[in-house]
Amino acid sequence: MFDAIVVGARCAGAPTAMLLAHAGYRVLMVDRADFPSDTLSTHLIHQPGVAALARWGLLDRIRDSGCPPLNNAIYEVADVRLEGCARGVEGQRAGYAPRRTVLDAILVDGAVEAGVEFRDKCSVTDLLRDEAGRVVGVVGRYRGVPFTERAHLVIGADGMHSKVAALCDAPFTVHRPRLTCAYYAYWHDVPADLELYEAPSSWVAAVPTNDRATLVLTYFPQSRFDEVRTTNTYHAYLEQVRTTAPALHERLQGKVLAERLRGTGDQQNFFRRSHGPGWALVGDAGHHKDSITARGISDAFFQAECLVRQVSGRLGGDPGLLDAALEAYEQERDAALTPGFQATLAAAQLQQHEQRLELLRAVQTDPDLKAIYFDIVAGIEPISALYVPKLLALL
Repeated sequence: MFDAIVVGARCAGAPTAMLLAHAGYRVLMVDRADFPSDTLSTHLIHQPGVAALARWGLLDRIRDSGCPPLNNAIYEVADVRLEGCARGVEGQRAGYAPRRTVLDAILVDGAVEAGVEFRDKCSVTDLLRDEAGRVVGVVGRYRGVPFTERAHLVIGADGMHSKVAALCDAPFTVHRPRLTCAYYAYWHDVPADLELYEAPSSWVAAVPTNDRATLVLTYFPQSRFDEVRTTNTYHAYLEQVRTTAPALHERLQGKVLAERLRGTGDQQNFFRRSHGPGWALVGDAGHHKDSITARGISDAFFQAECLVRQVSGRLGGDPGLLDAALEAYEQERDAALTPGFQATLAAAQLQQHEQRLELLRAVQTDPDLKAIYFDIVAGIEPISALYVPKLLALL
């Protein structure tokens, strides 16, 4: 019998499994994918997530992969241009955007090295329950062979369309409409910093990653999804870059795509109930928001640490104590992630407001204020942190 079974081995599942193993628990981690493999992602890790990787002893592996540090950020909207670097967290001022084939492999390796038993190409088809209805294990197929495993806790880390969440009938506690659709592609040898460009009904970003590639992302209103995906999608993508970030568009001239254009309109915004008797959810399984602020990976790392901290010492003991710990996890998760959720929904409206532009015009006049603003972008500080006496005087 395992102490925990983690379903999903990417940015939420692998750290959760690894941290549980470090805490002395026997952990099984399964994923239906074959690793290493890619997945739809902005794959930007903001400074809070970078600090987590450093705490786990994995940051040097990201650096050694050749992924460049993102230690200069550029943000342009209307007549405002902000350039600088966040103040950071725990000494980490740079972000990173490793390819998911790189990042997920590093996280899985970290989990296995901690003692986690890992099975890829392994799908969960049902949950085991005891006579009281408590989840006590999983049923599935491992490389085509049926299996059953038991555990004190089953953790769903299997993404926005979580099988574990569906099997547990985990209800939405907050559910907001989709606001954007996103299309992105990788380009060879396009010089870039971490670059963000905003215009009415448009958002464009550039993010350097592994192998001298640059990820260029475009965001459209959700109302344009059917139009963009059914017409000349590549033309719409390039036109969005040209009109929103003309200097970036100029750098793309004469360059070639490293891979095909990808896109999605399934940018859901929700919190789910994160726990029940014998089960819990981490990462996108329990909370998902529009990728426009690229908070998903850092949020997944936070949830992994939060869940493990709450349940440590309670696996295999009194089920009531475990249930109380899981309730505390949900409360901490919601309190920590709700401000970022609200900020993301505001950004995903793809609207400009004169009051906000006036604030940004003041911010761009002062290096300290710009550093605070990039802390806010990274999710280190709430927007209220910007309202220091220096800004109020400028306004």
